[in-house]
Amino acid sequence: MKLLVINGPNINFLGIREKSVYGTKNYDDLLNMIAQKGQEEGCTVEVFQSNHEGAIIDRIQDAYFDGTEGIVINPGAYTHYSYAIRDALASISVPKVEIHISNIMEREDFRKVSVTAPACDKQIYGEGLEGYLKAIDFILSK
Repeated sequence: MKLLVINGPNINFLGIREKSVYGTKNYDDLLNMIAQKGQEEGCTVEVFQSNHEGAIIDRIQDAYFDGTEGIVINPGAYTHYSYAIRDALASISVPKVEIHISNIMEREDFRKVSVTAPACDKQIYGEGLEGYLKAIDFILSK
């Protein structure tokens, strides 16, 4: 199975930004965890990160053509206002999981609203980096 993990703005700053919220593990730790999960499950997992909305949309659209069979996405701040990313996700019929490292329901009010989650099959939040692994498990179970 071919999976795509998309990380939006500032996810590449794990271990640097707001350690009390996002933890002390860095982005390389996340990449290694995802790669190990892919090996354990016998699937190919590509990780894509961008701080640019258009690049994220382009990658989602490319997934339509490249054989991607499931998408895990952490849209970062785009979660709350990017209808363009939501529309791109809605146009792909593979299983999709929106992931958030922190518990967005216990944070600022604006973080509780996701415009992208309705285009996904599931939303996982508050599980730390382990949430990515749970998202992969969900997609593999589909």
